[in-house]
This record gives sequence, structure tokens and C-alpha cells, in this order.
Amino acid sequence: MLDSPLPSQEDKTLSRLVSDLSLDERNGLLEKLRGQTALSFEPMYEDRAEPEQGEVLEERYVRLPWYVRLRLFILGYLKSRPPIKVFEDSLVSKLGREIEAKAPGLYDYHKNLLLLGFFDLLTELKGAARFFFTALDTSVNRDKSGFYAFLGSLEIGELHHRLETETAPELFTDTLDTSERELRQATTRAMEDIFFAISDAKRIAMYSNARSLNCLMELASFTFDRIITAFGSSSGGQTCSVNASVRDLLINLNNILFSLKEPPALSLLESLFIYLLQERSGEPGFDINVEMYSLLARAEEAVSTIRFFNKKVPLTKIIRCASRDLTLAPQQISGGEDWFVIYREYWKKQIDSRVAGYMRRRKQRDLLDTFRHFLDGTNLKVLNNVVSEANPQGFPVPESFALSFLLTFHAVVFMNKINIFLRPILIDGEFFRKESRSVYTEAYDDIIKAGDDIRQFDLKIAHSGEYGMRYDQIKEEISSLQLKKRKLQQVTDEVSREAGGIIIRTRNAIATLINILTDMLKKGGGSKYDTLANWDKLGGKNLEAFLEGVMESLKQLQQALRILRDIDEMGN
Repeated sequence: MLDSPLPSQEDKTLSRLVSDLSLDERNGLLEKLRGQTALSFEPMYEDRAEPEQGEVLEERYVRLPWYVRLRLFILGYLKSRPPIKVFEDSLVSKLGREIEAKAPGLYDYHKNLLLLGFFDLLTELKGAARFFFTALDTSVNRDKSGFYAFLGSLEIGELHHRLETETAPELFTDTLDTSERELRQATTRAMEDIFFAISDAKRIAMYSNARSLNCLMELASFTFDRIITAFGSSSGGQTCSVNASVRDLLINLNNILFSLKEPPALSLLESLFIYLLQERSGEPGFDINVEMYSLLARAEEAVSTIRFFNKKVPLTKIIRCASRDLTLAPQQISGGEDWFVIYREYWKKQIDSRVAGYMRRRKQRDLLDTFRHFLDGTNLKVLNNVVSEANPQGFPVPESFALSFLLTFHAVVFMNKINIFLRPILIDGEFFRKESRSVYTEAYDDIIKAGDDIRQFDLKIAHSGEYGMRYDQIKEEISSLQLKKRKLQQVTDEVSREAGGIIIRTRNAIATLINILTDMLKKGGGSKYDTLANWDKLGGKNLEAFLEGVMESLKQLQQALRILRDIDEMGN
């Protein structure tokens, strides 16, 4: 429960999702939560020292006084049972009476039945466990490495900060010639050096959280219904026979509860709930402050229910009595030991991605230098409605870089330079083969239309355009974040396919013109497209200059094709 008022709406720092906050802001929220919540740190499971019940039956029997063993021998003779079995019966009966005296209404040791009181407490435990299921499914089950990284930003914040700042690729580029392989090696070494500096206390804290997380997952996914439905199948539905199947389930549950001795840390709960709340972050009226405090209150109730079950239900004793195994003791379940491997792999991928992004930006800068030369110093014609630094509300189009190049190439190079020589060939060129003219005409038309195609595409992704309106409408819908993401992705995929279609169509047209012009300029026959029959007529009085112009056009088309391939390799 919470015994403090909800935080004020004036606190703007807390009005954003914590995943978007800086490291200092995250820790500030954690401190605020610590000061304004009433989470109990009382152990959830208390070990009850019962050394005599953990001993082997034979050892306990041997230590009995001689007269007690004689009495057991006589009783055994009368019952036709070994004396040690009679002794075991007496111990089991004693344990059963102890259970009925200290926890009445839970277990009938005479009939080996779980009673209605056990059913009620187990149902409450199931509800408490299920509370954590959604948060666990949203976070750990979907993105375990990312969740550990987020948790690490709270538990080992200084290390998280160093990993973010001291592995930046820019720190390891002495020259522009540093290769991607060298950058990866340098950033990886820096990462390993930072990991080496993790203190034992921080490792223990992260391991403890990983253990709690794993135990919560095991409890949340435990098959309570298999025991609960066993009550319904018995006479009257008030009892449940502790058969082998139920006994195995109880042993498993006991091991989980035994392993979940300490309540989950506040930093762990905060991380879980942040992931959960992200599902609703786009809903109207969403307030992370109210939601977080509400979830923490429910978490305390759930933890209290688990703690209450452990106090009220002597589960180990019931299992011992039901199985007639007085040495049985709960065992620690495994899990959480792999946290560091997962955490390290997350950062390795992050750093590799940053290196790849740096190399992509460097290649982009190199391409821009190539553009300036190729485009006679003209800046790229950026599409008006794509997302950019100047237009953060634009449409996200991964292919926008290639489209900008094609738009600029079309206006500056093709229409102003290349078309001077290619259009006469289209109009007056005498092709030896009709199919050659047909192929040339189609490729030429595709390039001519490219400019209009790109401009029409730009209008479609505008806020008033076909795609832009759909995109904006989806963003305003009242629905879950996941559903919105799926719908937005569908629109983005459609846009990407159309953009890709323009690029592929224009690139293929350029490649076709390159092949045709190459064959046209060859001396001698035998080529696929052959040469023209009327070069003299096309060139007029200055045939040599015209041919040089065609050759230069060919080079420019080849350069444009190389740039498109470089953009494609760079990932647009």
C-alpha cells in the first residue's frame, strides 16, 4: 500500500516515460519512489529450523532408548510391520497432528487430503502471482537483454554511463582511414575494460535481481489450475487428494517459494512496470506518475499475499506428511546466473550497431562529397515531407537518401546535360533492330518520368497526402501502443515498397541505357543492341563533338549507377 499522496502534476520530469529519461532523471525517479512508497522489505519466506525432521529415519531410530525400541518391536509384532515402520508411522502422525493444530483447515493427514482452507489460500496466491505475469511477459519474455540493460542503468548507473560515453566510435578514429574492423576491435576492448571494473557488490546486486526475476517468472507461470481443478474433481469439491501428481506440483511450488525469499527490489519493480506502461503510453490522459504508484501499490499487495501464504501454510510439513518422507526439504531453483552474459551481449550488439552507424554516416559524408563534384556543387534536393532534422514531424522513409539523389540527378545532370544527347537518339536515331528502339524508348521514358514520380511520392507522404493522412490518423487512434505500431508499420511498409519501386525502376533504366550506349559506341558489330545507322546525321557538322557528348553521358550514367549502388550498400 501507499501511505503518501500521489506526486504533483507540476513535476514535469516524471511526466515522461522513464525509458526516455536521462540516467540522472531515472535515479531521481527511483529516489522519489523510495521516499513515497511503503514497500516492505520483510522476508517473504522464513526458514524454519527443524533439524530433527531432516535426519535419516534409520539414524533417528538407532538413537532411541532401548525401551522405546522394545515397545516399537512389540507393536510391530502385533501389527506385522517392521519396528522402524511403526516408528515412521508415529512420526508422520505426530507431524500431521502438529499441522492440524497450528494450521487447522488446511490438511487432513488421516485421509491425506488438502482442505478448503488450503484451496482458498492457494487461489489468493495464484492471483498474486498472476499480477506479475503481464509485466514479465511484456518485458523479459520479449526483450530479456534490453530489460537487463535498463535495469543495469539503475543498479550500475556509473558503468552504464561509461558504456554509453566511452565506447563512442568517434573516440577511436585517429584518421578518416580507420577501418570498420579496427573500430570494432577498439570499441570492444573499451567495453571489456569497463566490464572488468564492475565491483563485486554491483555484480551481487544484479545477480540478486536476476534471481528474483527468474523466481517471479516461475511463480507467475506456475500451473496453479492443475491443483485447483483437482479440488473440483473430488466429492463436493471441498478437498483434494494429495496423489503423486499433486504432490509433485506442491514440491515444485515449495521450491519456487523457498527460492523467492526476499521481496523484489524497487529498481526491479520499477523496470518491470516501465516496460508494462509503455504499452499504454500513447493513450489519451495517460499519466505515468499515477500509473506507477498504482502498480507499486498492487505489487506490495501481491508480495504481502505471497508472504501471508508462506506464513499460514506449512507447505514443507504437508509435503513431508503426504509423501511420508520426513527428510524432504525445499531446494533452490536455478536461474539468473546468465545475467552477465546476456547483459554483455546486449552491449556488444549496441556498440557494433553504433560502429555500423558511424561508418554509414562516414560513407554518407564521402558520398555527399562525391555528389557535390558530380552535381557541380548543387546541394541535394531533400524531399519536403520526409522526416529530417529540419522536419522532425515528416514521414519516415528509409529510401529518402536515394530518392533525394535521383531527384537532384534528374534535374541537374540528366535534364541539363545527358538529355541533350539522348533525346536526338530517341527522335531521329535509326536502330538496326526494332526491339533495340523499344528498349531504349522504355528506359528513356522511365528516367524522364522519375522526377515526376518522386515529386508525386513526396506529396503522398505529406500530412494532407494519401499516406500521410493515414499515418496521422493512426497516431491519433485510441488503442494500445502495440496495435498502433503494427498499423503504422503497415503504412510505412507500403511507402517503402513504393519508394523502392521508383528507385529500382530508375536504376534499371539507367543500367539499360548504359548497356545500349556502350554497344552503340563499339566499333564493329556483334553486340546485343548494335550501333546506329545514322551517326553522321545525328552529329551533323560536328560528329566528333556529338560522339564525345554521348561518351560523357555514358560516364555520367555509370557514375550515377555506382552512387546508387553505394547508397544501397550503405543501407540508404
